[in-house]
Amino acid sequence: MKITTQKKISYIVIVVIPIMITAVLFFNYQINKEEAKNKAHAEWVASIHQKQWDSYINKVVSSLNILSLSIQPNIDTPNEMDSLLKKVFTNEHIYGGLFLLDSKGKTIAGVNDTYDSIDISEEDYILEVINSKDLVISNREEVLSNGQKVIGIAMPILGQHNRLDAIITAYLRVDYLINLTKMLSSEENIAIMNGQKETILYINDGATLGENVINMPIDRLPWSIMVELVKPNIWNIVKANIWIPLFFILIFHLIYLIMILYYQRKVRKEETKENEIQKLELVGNLAASSAHEIRNPLTGIKGLIQLLSEKHQDQKDQLYFSIIQKEIARINEIVSQFLILGKPTAQKKHNMNLKMIIAELNPLIISEANLYNVKYIDKVPDEDIYVLGIADQMKQVLLNLTKNALEAMENGGQLELTVRPIRSNVLISVTDNGIGMSSRQLKKIFEPFNTSKESGTGLGLVVCKRIIESFDGEIQISSREKKGTRVNIILPLID
Repeated sequence: MKITTQKKISYIVIVVIPIMITAVLFFNYQINKEEAKNKAHAEWVASIHQKQWDSYINKVVSSLNILSLSIQPNIDTPNEMDSLLKKVFTNEHIYGGLFLLDSKGKTIAGVNDTYDSIDISEEDYILEVINSKDLVISNREEVLSNGQKVIGIAMPILGQHNRLDAIITAYLRVDYLINLTKMLSSEENIAIMNGQKETILYINDGATLGENVINMPIDRLPWSIMVELVKPNIWNIVKANIWIPLFFILIFHLIYLIMILYYQRKVRKEETKENEIQKLELVGNLAASSAHEIRNPLTGIKGLIQLLSEKHQDQKDQLYFSIIQKEIARINEIVSQFLILGKPTAQKKHNMNLKMIIAELNPLIISEANLYNVKYIDKVPDEDIYVLGIADQMKQVLLNLTKNALEAMENGGQLELTVRPIRSNVLISVTDNGIGMSSRQLKKIFEPFNTSKESGTGLGLVVCKRIIESFDGEIQISSREKKGTRVNIILPLID
């Protein structure tokens, strides 16, 4: 039940949540990308209309300038003015009306017979022209008697000394402006806004000020063009990119599968390690309960054999006695190893000086090295190096490792014992250039009763590892066939 719950939680954490987060981030990115694309398009549309309007206003201003040059010499002949205005009005379809006003804003000529009934002298843009003596465009649309919507534009005709002689007023047809705008873009929602933030004219549904519009000013007018941003179509984005979430689903399921396989492998490895520990504990428990029982009769047997060897001096009998003594010593050594396996931390640990321990062991190691025709080198710092442990067990570890190294160099070689402080630890290395081990042998090196020696018990390295771990250290072995072996022991230093 616990494993199933863990798997469900792992699936949610590794697969479900990442897929949801990735999908949200991806589609948010696509939406932002679509919004940026729509914004760029809206800016492009606004700039096109801006240029078109600037061109249109320039054309109107140029037309009125030419008209003012024609009117100025004949300003006192209203009939000729009527004829001239009608001619221009007939040729230019952009105008909804043309009028000539005096300096007070009263109509003196126009394109129809009823112009005298039209009084625009009080219009804001006419008053502004009178005051500023400059071109002015109305900020709002007007509706003529025929229902036509127009926007007024007025241009002053100046005489000598900047004197206002007359005003040319034209009505720009709103429907013409709208058609002009629609020719460039028929789908976008567009609005033209005056300086007072009022909409003068609009295309389709128009646009209002806000975050979802592009607002671009017109150069020749105090107006601006607003283009509404098109909202991203979420459904189209999903349909176009549906394969991306599917790809993420596949990827995260693969990651989940890999992690499950890794977890199962780790569990199997821990179970194997636990089995080895249990096996070792079983051996230790058996040893702890029976070691003393074995040693007591061994002591008696050893004493009796010693007495018999003194009584029987025959050379053949002495050979038998020596073999028996060696076997008893071997049994005693195995029992001692069992005791360490059973209770490696039974004794009280104390500060021990590695330099002194190695100095005491060197005569024994040198003597053994000479028997194997091996050159022994020790590299120990001059200063004292203290670690926490049990001196006799540390000696046992070093003697065991050096003995294994010497036995791996039957034809001679070099044995090196190195001690080197590294930060808060000390590294002890035992290196030989003997026959080495294969990778398969190296994997089983710390398994109980695993040995390549004919007379070995397979407990030596297991005991060494148990002792070093009881000192809060670790032991590592690296080896190559026909190249040699290196054993590294790392122990924490104490001040």
